[in-house]
Amino acid sequence: MLSFCVIFIFTFVKQCDCFTLQIQTIIFATNKFITMNFATTKQRIIQYIEFKGINITTFLKETEIKRGFLDSDKLESSVSDAFITKIIETYPDIDVIWLLTGKGEMQKREFTTNSLEIVDKEFEEKDDQIDFIPLIPIDAMAGYGTGEVQISRKKLLKGYKIPEFKQRGVEYIIRVSGSSMYPKYSSGDLLGCKTVRDTSFFQWGKIYVLDTDQGPMVKRLFPVPDNDEYLECRSDNKDYPPFKIHKESIYNVAIVIGVLRME
Repeated sequence: MLSFCVIFIFTFVKQCDCFTLQIQTIIFATNKFITMNFATTKQRIIQYIEFKGINITTFLKETEIKRGFLDSDKLESSVSDAFITKIIETYPDIDVIWLLTGKGEMQKREFTTNSLEIVDKEFEEKDDQIDFIPLIPIDAMAGYGTGEVQISRKKLLKGYKIPEFKQRGVEYIIRVSGSSMYPKYSSGDLLGCKTVRDTSFFQWGKIYVLDTDQGPMVKRLFPVPDNDEYLECRSDNKDYPPFKIHKESIYNVAIVIGVLRME
């Protein structure tokens, strides 16, 4: 008795300066049975998100996919070619064959590395770029400094050479958005950040950048009396009341070392 094997052929077709993924399916008879991976594409997307150490909100924002796409009651539904294209353009390290079929490795071979990699030849470190400090979107701070993040040219906004920042250990720069820290910081100011690896100690009253389950934020941190599991976050703008956040809701922390401001 013959069984049937499905082979997916992936091709990229350039249309109006963007790449559209076309999937061609060839079915042929074979006398060998194969083992299939029955996880859905959306379930594999969840696996990838967890692997990258980001949250679903960040993923949907970066891919510009609508909210609800990864709701638990929709994980069995199929994913359109348009959404697949958005995902692989935003996250070039993901292996499209693994994404669609579960076969092979999650990441492409050239992206499997334990060190920070800026994926663009123009930004490779050279002798005259030793002090280069990248400017990144604030939501790209997740995982930065852990040795597991990869930033493509698309997400790397630009970079600065600031010896004073480099001497004080600044690893990356983010741009302030909003007015919660006004008058200390204004929207558009550039903050030099250093990853905090030991979260058992904070300098109370200092300004930190927090990557949380509700998104990134810039706040002053203070202790919560008689409760070591929470931190109190305060804004400099009095229109924003202080609030408490559970430490388990914080994924990554960076301390603000300095600021660049245009008058």
